[in-house]
Amino acid sequence: MAPVWSLGAGLLLLLLWVRHRGLEAVLVHHRWVFVCFFLMPLSVLFDVYYQLRALAVRRLHSAPRLHGQRVRHIQAQVREWKNEGSKRYMCTGRPGWLTVSLRVGKYKKTHKNIMINLMDVLEVDTERQVVRVEPLVTMGQLTAHLNPMGWTVPVVPELDDLTVGGLIMGTGIESSSHIYGLFQHTCVAYELVLADGSLVRCSPTENSDLFYAVPWSCGTLGFLVAAEIKMVPAKKYVKIHYEPVRGLQKICEKFTEESKKKENNFVEGLMYSLEEAVIMTGVLTDEAEQCKINRIGNYYKPWFFKHVENYLKADRTGTEYIPSRHYYHRHTRSIFWELQDIIPFGNNPVFRYLFGWMVPPKISLLKLTQGEAIRKLYEQHHVVQDMLVPMKSLEKSIQTFHQDLNVYPLWLCPFVLPNNPGMVHPKGDETELYVDIGAYGEPKRKQFEARASMRQMEKFVRSVHGFQMLYADCYMTREEFWDMFDGSLYHKLREQMNCKDAFPEVYDKICKAARH
Repeated sequence: MAPVWSLGAGLLLLLLWVRHRGLEAVLVHHRWVFVCFFLMPLSVLFDVYYQLRALAVRRLHSAPRLHGQRVRHIQAQVREWKNEGSKRYMCTGRPGWLTVSLRVGKYKKTHKNIMINLMDVLEVDTERQVVRVEPLVTMGQLTAHLNPMGWTVPVVPELDDLTVGGLIMGTGIESSSHIYGLFQHTCVAYELVLADGSLVRCSPTENSDLFYAVPWSCGTLGFLVAAEIKMVPAKKYVKIHYEPVRGLQKICEKFTEESKKKENNFVEGLMYSLEEAVIMTGVLTDEAEQCKINRIGNYYKPWFFKHVENYLKADRTGTEYIPSRHYYHRHTRSIFWELQDIIPFGNNPVFRYLFGWMVPPKISLLKLTQGEAIRKLYEQHHVVQDMLVPMKSLEKSIQTFHQDLNVYPLWLCPFVLPNNPGMVHPKGDETELYVDIGAYGEPKRKQFEARASMRQMEKFVRSVHGFQMLYADCYMTREEFWDMFDGSLYHKLREQMNCKDAFPEVYDKICKAARH
């Protein structure tokens, strides 16, 4: 009984301290207390529930059987909206706090919410090498389903809670994208419920205009109800090589060189300052040297970006073997490096061994409980941005990031961008190598002002024919937005499919200048 009494006494003292300090003060200045004692245990319960649910669905084979029924329910809701006179826009009924995006959209309160309960893997077709899934299937769920069967998807975007629907309607990238492109480029078909309630399948050969217009449209052309994604054979390990590089020019040259090598299954860079980086290359393999296996995904292991930094500090190269699924989700436990701002001692060995099994807290729960004070604090003093720029502009882009933001580490992830129709494609007629520069953290630039600094960044990205990921805060005007993105096919389809009265334009849905 003694431990129970001790725990009870500890919780009582904690509640008394919170009452004395005030809940808002604790949430702003001591957020780790709330995260460690409440959100982390709650996140574990969320994970257990969804894992048990996925297991039950798999055992009962209920997903394919119920999918048609659920889609018909969505169609019925859309037709009901139409019969009511189409008085307001439609959107998915999924609460905004459940999304991984840090953006807070208020449109859910004013739009007609269409409930979409589609979160299952529907079919694994090994002959076609395609997996058919519903839009709320997460990356963690998908790899857990496919890996034991000997398969994976070519591009596995980092965080476990990213959904297939979000990665298609927005975008997704991973260190294999220099071979396969963005997540959308690994998809072979989509199924959507349109503004008139009809169900349509589209692919490169069937309703091809719609197929190419869906990515980056953020749900403003129809409701995604299923997607077919390419599969590739999975291997047990990723043999990863770490190479510290110093000097910005050398970093850019080395990163570009490795990104062009197709024998590299994975390429990634972490910049720890303007002149220091570690370039990582990986190769899939079934064989491993036992003494060099690093199960980096285990809860007690150091955070991946800290592990990588050790090679830079020691100024040495290194090679190790990481189990494939651990590699795919290597940045999940620390939410890249965002968790260090919330739990400053999170990478301490004592914390990892005692509480690491509960990490990370769900991003959705962090959003739900952040409150207005923290939201404004993050908006003004925190950056979460991914800018996609041509590889040939990498050096100039990093200098601009340093000058306007001064946030480190920076994430570098190469990808090939084919010249397909749609909102995002190279300026020329040929496929081009691009790079995603991810900045996550508190800017160290003096007199940083969120709106002015980000508008300066957006202007630069437009000037090199780059693109801004739309999950993040966007400060462009409508004219600037459509200068960055090619809206010709998108607007043509919105006109043809009578979307203008059914869904807001993508700009109105995601840009700060338009949101209300």
